[in-house]
Amino acid sequence: MDWNALKVFNAIESSRSLTEAAQTLGMSDSTVYRRLNDFEAKVGRLFDRVNGQYQLTEAGVEMRVYAQRIANSFDDIERQLAGKDRKPKGVVKVTAPSSFAYNYLPQYLSEFNRLYSDIAIELLVSNQELNMTNRHADIALRVIKNAPEHLVGRQLGHIRWGIYASSDYLDKHGRPKDQHELTHHKLIGASGTLSNHQAFSGFNKKYGASICQRSDDFVAMSFLAEKGNGLALLPDDLARAGLERLFTFEAAGENALWLLTHPDLRKVERIKIVMKYLNTSFSQDPYLFSS
Repeated sequence: MDWNALKVFNAIESSRSLTEAAQTLGMSDSTVYRRLNDFEAKVGRLFDRVNGQYQLTEAGVEMRVYAQRIANSFDDIERQLAGKDRKPKGVVKVTAPSSFAYNYLPQYLSEFNRLYSDIAIELLVSNQELNMTNRHADIALRVIKNAPEHLVGRQLGHIRWGIYASSDYLDKHGRPKDQHELTHHKLIGASGTLSNHQAFSGFNKKYGASICQRSDDFVAMSFLAEKGNGLALLPDDLARAGLERLFTFEAAGENALWLLTHPDLRKVERIKIVMKYLNTSFSQDPYLFSS
């Protein structure tokens, strides 16, 4: 059986989308479509197209068991071979949330490139957990309470939450001293899935009448605040020039920042180097973990 056909099957089964599968595999939509049709011509229909999504047929459910078993075997072999690679060169894929990808990693990686010119960093900007088992990413920077059991790494520190505003807004509307004065100001709140975040569970309810704008993205909220649209509740990793931190919003609690990799990859020399460098860079940052 053609392993490339099984990879196409697995990618479509995982995403339920031919377009997303093509992006994951680095192929064109037409190539993935053609390979799926060729595969189904040999083994039978594996997917039904329902409301634009690819749903498994009974034959597809059976195929998933075999295809995943074979994929896991190939992934095991690849990670074992990668784990024996001790040469400090090659590509390292790092996935990070947008706030860190925009505000911190460009500066860190600029110096890293000068120190390790043979190691190429591929930065994947995502707030979602990527599948590190099949090496969609080698290193993950994640803001989570606890590290997943299947990954290893270390907690870099805790990130507090604060109320942020632009100097233009403060000049026009005054400066609140604490959270009790927020009801007298224009606020920027969360929407969509972000409104379910623990930090906003009470914020949106308590200050709902004062919220004049909303967004489902932290970076967008920070830019709305920077342009004077209102005060924003933000994690301190969004701090930057143009935003003034007024005070800590204690009710939001704290975030934990983790640096993670797969156990089979932690002895790969280039990954060890990147992990160590990022750990040092974040630990020495004068602003991120300041009280």
